[in-house]
This record gives sequence, structure tokens and C-alpha cells, in this order.
Amino acid sequence: MPTRSARTNWTGTLEQGVGKTELTSSKLATYDVSFPKRAADDAAGTTSPEELIAAAHSACYAMQLSAEIAERGGVPETLDVSASVSLGPDSARGGFQLTGITIVVRGTVSNLDEAGFLDAANGAKANCPVSRALTGVEITLDAALAA
Repeated sequence: MPTRSARTNWTGTLEQGVGKTELTSSKLATYDVSFPKRAADDAAGTTSPEELIAAAHSACYAMQLSAEIAERGGVPETLDVSASVSLGPDSARGGFQLTGITIVVRGTVSNLDEAGFLDAANGAKANCPVSRALTGVEITLDAALAA
């Protein structure tokens, strides 16, 4: 299996510094990063490690959920997955830590009832490689078939 990479060039202190994070494997984009904007309610056009983790987690979860649905005899038609990653203070060690991840998924699925979908959704939460990598963070799941 391939290895994917990204790189960040950072200049300055934590409080006044700025950086650029580049998706080097795909060469798709370079994003501005800044700690003050990372810690602010409004990101003001910059990204953060938490947003990039959320993007990775939502994509990985969607892929894993499609596999879990198929294993249970269902056919995934559409899966709308969002992930939110929270940053907060680390009172035990100082600094900051990820304080939680919330995954919300709504799906349109053939040949699988609500109970089967929820079982698949929980299976995806347990088996998604990104979820497994983030075992030190509480992950909550809100899953339902689309109305």
C-alpha cells in the first residue's frame, strides 16, 4: 500500500508565527496555518490540524461504512458524513489536546433496515483506520438513515 505525505513550513513563534501546509502526495493544495486562528472561533481563511483530521476522518469513515453496509447485504446509495474535531486545553500535561470527535452520518441504503444501518455505522466507527489511529480521543457517532 502507498504512503501519503504532507509537509508544513513554519516561520516564527507559536503566537505570531505562520505556516503553509502542502498536500505533497496529491499536489492538490497548499493551506495557510496559524495558531491564533487555530484557537479562534473564526478560522479566517486558514486551516488547522483539527480540520485536516476531520477531513481525513470523514473520508475514511465513509469508505469504511460503504464496506460495512455491503458486508451486511446492503447497497450504499449515498452517505453524507461530517466529522468535527475539537481542540481544548490539556490540564494534565499543559498545552492542548484533541478533546473529542463527532461523526454525523445520514445514509440512503437499499436492502438494509435502520438496525442494520446502525450496526454497519458502529462497525465503521470501530474499523475505520483513522478511528483506530485516534483511540485516545472520544469519538461519538450520530447515525441514521436519511428521511
